[in-house]
Amino acid sequence: MAASATTVSLNRRIYFNIVFPLFIVSVLAYIDRVNIGYAALTLNGDLRFSPEVFGFGAGILFAGYLLFAIPGALIAEWTSARIWLGCMTVCWGVISAMMAFMRTPLEFYVIRFLLGAAEASLYPVAYATFIPRWFQPRERALAIAVLLASLQVSGIVGAPLAGWMLGVSLFGFKGWQILFLLEAIPAVVIGVAIPFWMADWPRQARWLTTDEQALLSERYEQEVAAKTGAQPYKVLDALKDREVLKLCFIYFLWITSFWGFNYWMPTVLKSVSGWSNVFIGEVFAIAMTISLVVSIYIGHSSSKNNEKRWHGAVPLFLAAIGMGASAYVHAPWVYFVFLVITAVGVYAPLSVWWSYPTVFLSGAAAAGAVGMINSMGNVGGFVGPYLTGWIRQSTGSFAAAMLYMAMSLAAAGLLILTLRKKLPPHPIHNPVSSTAASVPEPQ
Repeated sequence: MAASATTVSLNRRIYFNIVFPLFIVSVLAYIDRVNIGYAALTLNGDLRFSPEVFGFGAGILFAGYLLFAIPGALIAEWTSARIWLGCMTVCWGVISAMMAFMRTPLEFYVIRFLLGAAEASLYPVAYATFIPRWFQPRERALAIAVLLASLQVSGIVGAPLAGWMLGVSLFGFKGWQILFLLEAIPAVVIGVAIPFWMADWPRQARWLTTDEQALLSERYEQEVAAKTGAQPYKVLDALKDREVLKLCFIYFLWITSFWGFNYWMPTVLKSVSGWSNVFIGEVFAIAMTISLVVSIYIGHSSSKNNEKRWHGAVPLFLAAIGMGASAYVHAPWVYFVFLVITAVGVYAPLSVWWSYPTVFLSGAAAAGAVGMINSMGNVGGFVGPYLTGWIRQSTGSFAAAMLYMAMSLAAAGLLILTLRKKLPPHPIHNPVSSTAASVPEPQ
């Protein structure tokens, strides 16, 4: 009983001091990234942005990702991840606030590019640096599932808030300007707090006992030693690995549809339904709530069964069905049902996905590989929104774009099933010193 209580206490402190701050930062990053989708309901008319201009500006954020994800991830791995994360959070908060003052397409493009550059290393640092240092391989899918619940939480909170703010005018600012200004402030505040809250390594955590520091440190060091002994990956080796390159291509296909969905769904839903901006925010929050529940279940099931491929592929197949069917639906509530199906499918596998690279990579190799997967995959974050806007402007309909994104999701699901890296049958067990032996491993 005492050992169980000690384990629960240790897990609780790790989640509160590592996963929870990452969760908050992720919520803020996601809100600051996708609020443009809601702002577009009035911004495009005020600034006379065409669908193609909006799609290009929404997607160019990922050019910043492409250029800065790997350097940022490596800087964090080689220096202090918590200080880097705090600085970047402050930076993107300031950049996001600048969106309130843009007037031309060029200003729109430049600010979105800078926002992508500032946010580029967030998830690589979380997946490849923080999570592996604090969790065993089999525990990581669940930890990442909890972290990535932030994506749906940001929709649950941000969508209704954005819908409401669009109707508010204050001090001469229009609703979309207020949206950008108010949603940027928390990022600056939390960014300042992050270096004081988090710890880079277990041995630096003041909220752990000496025995717990030894246990977590030795466990991670032995995992790294085991991986290095099996295949001594360096950063360049990881970037040339066939499995890593395949992961890049899969993520490109997936994210093409993921961001096409997130940036354009408020506009598409309004065109289909004619609902108010506030009501669109509310129903989108319902879709995100359902998606959140399924995502947590997928992460838990993957960790419990130590299986990743099917847990990643099946939701993507589901999303392909939802996206493809939405191209032929014009009844608002039927369309909403397929929107929910798509939301579940594009979000649910994320925790499983980002736990995969650290199965066979660690340290700088993992940071570099995850950065490359994230940046190369997020090229799809440009392709999806821009192509959707271009097709809409060329054809007058979103149907062809929906079908393209459905095929992209289906292809990503099929390719996930071809991943061949073997997973360890059990969490790597690390012999611990006598001083640490009394502390049980988190379950």
